Amino acid sequence: MRSIYAIGETVYDIIFKNGEPVTAKAGGTMLNTSVSLGRLGLPVFFLSEYAADGVGDIIDGFLKENAVDTTLLYRYQNGKTPIALAFLNEQNDARYSFYKQYPEKRLEIDMPDFRKGDILLFGGFYSLMKEVRHALITFVRAARDAGVTILYDPNIRSPHKDEIENLRDLVYENLGLAHIIRGSDEDFDTIFDIKAGADAYTLVQQYGGQYLIYTKSNVGVEIYSPRGKLELEVPEVKTLSTIGAGDSFNAGLIYELYRSERTLPDMTLAELGNIVKTAIAFGSHVCTHYENYVSKDFARALK
Repeated sequence: MRSIYAIGETVYDIIFKNGEPVTAKAGGTMLNTSVSLGRLGLPVFFLSEYAADGVGDIIDGFLKENAVDTTLLYRYQNGKTPIALAFLNEQNDARYSFYKQYPEKRLEIDMPDFRKGDILLFGGFYSLMKEVRHALITFVRAARDAGVTILYDPNIRSPHKDEIENLRDLVYENLGLAHIIRGSDEDFDTIFDIKAGADAYTLVQQYGGQYLIYTKSNVGVEIYSPRGKLELEVPEVKTLSTIGAGDSFNAGLIYELYRSERTLPDMTLAELGNIVKTAIAFGSHVCTHYENYVSKDFARALK
């Protein structure tokens, strides 16, 4: 059976609105995607790390409750599970403050049994951190060598803009390892000072990429592939929180790629468009509630 892998950071999100905490949830971009996929009944492994503390226990129980395989997780003793305070503005976009206390040894997990046809998602600032970079990129390279389809989501926001100059070569390396890049306009602006999808695709092609899904928040999505370009609209929804919207978009992509019997090179532009339409539906849905993942009712309707 094919498997899905997501590699990334784990945090515990405490969400504030109008100066008051409104909810607390397990978070982190790859965790959010994993939970959505687990709720959909797909075989998803989450490769990450968090402490053997009370917050870590909450997260661990939550992942298992949502059918996410936790056998490839590292639970460390000397440190604390990261906490993220998310402050929502009037548009329900989040500003973050992070509190982290990691141990010296990081991401000590076994190599997965990657197989051709599997899917792997990685990205975020976590994929650039020197403390985990070697282990993480070793997993990604092994997956690619095994015939796994690799998705990369840069997911780097403006607070990291001052740091990116010294890390840009690592982003280039990530681009070169991925079959599909799903990046936002904010990502490409922050990392490369690129403000148009066509220019972003030119850059992706320079590093061997053939497929770019360029998201523009509620404005729309641009799909670039060897077969051409396609633009899709995003429906207007009443937003409670945008946290997890991009992560759920990624879950929608993976959900359709997993279900499809066709490989990327065999897909028409219209077929890619249908996959992205599902991703848009996933991302739009998550904006309507405070959870960082698709709801159980939403997932149940698709099973």
